[in-house]
Amino acid sequence: MRHPFESIPTGKRSAIFIPLFILTIAVMVILNVVGAPLTTEAAPLGIISFEFAGDVSTAQAMIDSWDAQTRVRAGFSLGFDFLFLVLYSSAIACACAWISGGMRDVARPLSTAGLMLAWGQWLAALLDVVENVGLWVTLSNAPSAPWLRIAWWCAAVKFTLVALGLLYVIIGSVWRAIRMAVLKS
Repeated sequence: MRHPFESIPTGKRSAIFIPLFILTIAVMVILNVVGAPLTTEAAPLGIISFEFAGDVSTAQAMIDSWDAQTRVRAGFSLGFDFLFLVLYSSAIACACAWISGGMRDVARPLSTAGLMLAWGQWLAALLDVVENVGLWVTLSNAPSAPWLRIAWWCAAVKFTLVALGLLYVIIGSVWRAIRMAVLKS
């Protein structure tokens, strides 16, 4: 169950991770700026509310709360998200693989979990693609119950996988820092 990021030599992983991380943050900032007008009473979390609309009446209320220009922003946001999903999933997958490699000799089950989460980030990206298609169909046509339910489930699983990946990276980084400090003393 090797992950492609494992083949990157340890000394060169930061050269891959750091640009991925910086680009992820930059694109996230752009998406937040572009998506700011999507936050309305009907969509309190903007595009994230739309991802979790789940039913026709809720989605329609959100769309109705956006003027024509804001709907264009929503469409742009969905399109630009295709770049974001490649970046965030790869950055988190790279970090999971990196942390996993540091645990291989002392905590094999945790190392394996990290590799599974690294693969899970690319599954999250695939789910994000399906979700974006469903939301695009909803935005450009009329809300459709099957697409909204599909988008909801894709978003739920995607956010769970991303959260688990980030949690793994945070806990693994702290564990590694503590381990290094103990080994130095």
